[in-house]
Amino acid sequence: MKKHIQLSKLLVTRCLLEDPMMIKLQRVISNDMHIPYAQEECIAHLIAVGEQLGLSGNLLSHYLIYALTHTPNIVSETIDRTGMFPGDSLYNAFCHDISLLYPLLSEPTSTFLSAAFLDDYMPTKIIYNKVQDSFMAQLKAAKSSEAYAKELLAFYMRYGYGDLATYAAFRWNDDKNNICGIQHFEQIQMNDLIGYERQKEQIIQNTLAFVSDSPANNVLLIGARGTGKSSSVKALANEYFGQGLRLLQITKAQLTELPHILTALRKFCSKRFIIFLDDLSFEDSDAAFKEVKSAIEGGVSSCPPNVCIYATSNRRHLVRETWHDREQDELYHDDSANETISLSDRFGLIIHYHTPNQSEYLAIIDHLLRQNGIELTPEELHIAGLRWEMTHSGRSGRTAKQFAAHYLGNH
Repeated sequence: MKKHIQLSKLLVTRCLLEDPMMIKLQRVISNDMHIPYAQEECIAHLIAVGEQLGLSGNLLSHYLIYALTHTPNIVSETIDRTGMFPGDSLYNAFCHDISLLYPLLSEPTSTFLSAAFLDDYMPTKIIYNKVQDSFMAQLKAAKSSEAYAKELLAFYMRYGYGDLATYAAFRWNDDKNNICGIQHFEQIQMNDLIGYERQKEQIIQNTLAFVSDSPANNVLLIGARGTGKSSSVKALANEYFGQGLRLLQITKAQLTELPHILTALRKFCSKRFIIFLDDLSFEDSDAAFKEVKSAIEGGVSSCPPNVCIYATSNRRHLVRETWHDREQDELYHDDSANETISLSDRFGLIIHYHTPNQSEYLAIIDHLLRQNGIELTPEELHIAGLRWEMTHSGRSGRTAKQFAAHYLGNH
């Protein structure tokens, strides 16, 4: 071996010493003659993880970068907990570790493992990741171990580590009491949503204030079904991922766990979380009703500054109301009315989504078809779109999307 690297001297990234791949690599670079086929075992393991993760290029370097950005260490955890750049002492300790690892990060894999094809490895399926690809380009431009360390720290500051650096959206894991990344999250963008410009502007401005640590409101999106309320919230997570925004969708059954969820999110100071309550509505007897009220405003424990609640609903006051409720058969009727509207009043920003008119409905269809290379004349669009509307559930973005899927599948 050309290099002898003393990984045992790592300080703040010692978690790497427990990584199965790094354990095998240590045996190779320490020239441990008591372990037969140590190099072959290491190469085989590196190929396996390369294929699993879709890593390409200089394979050992790229795997080590993956490990540094996905395995928690003292530095990444401190940044995530405080939202601050490391102090001088922690910074120097991190630079010390990166200087030890720098040969592994900057030199060809064949310098350490006798397999030249690993220097420019091409997996069966490359897993494209825009963030990771941009980060790799920045690391490649770093010409010293300290410059490399600064790029890694900038990554931790902007994206976090592990699942937080990988996923835009999460769900709450009841069994483990933590957040769990959603691997196949819909990659919708705001530009994909046609119409509703005023509504989009309102939610974008509020979210920009939130991610920039300025005062922002909890948001309630109400209106007709299929008008893009949920899609608008999902698009925000994709648009502002690089600015630290993450989406956490929780179910109605999990609302009673809101105090625990808020406590868990409070620990991730470097990130901003939208708790997403989709299609929210209550019966007046729901226990979860009061949990949401307390979480937004009025509880003993305040909502963390890195959390906002965005909810969608078809009901203006979120609570099912009947004509019986309007009858004056209660002694203090105003009290009941106030209780009914008390939750929706806690959302500082209420955005209304109306049913699209005919031209808006046809514009959505036209956009969806053009995205797939199909252009209909205005007459063709009018006839086909309205015929579909009459045989389905009226005009909405959802109906337009269903028509586009039908048309593309049959032409």
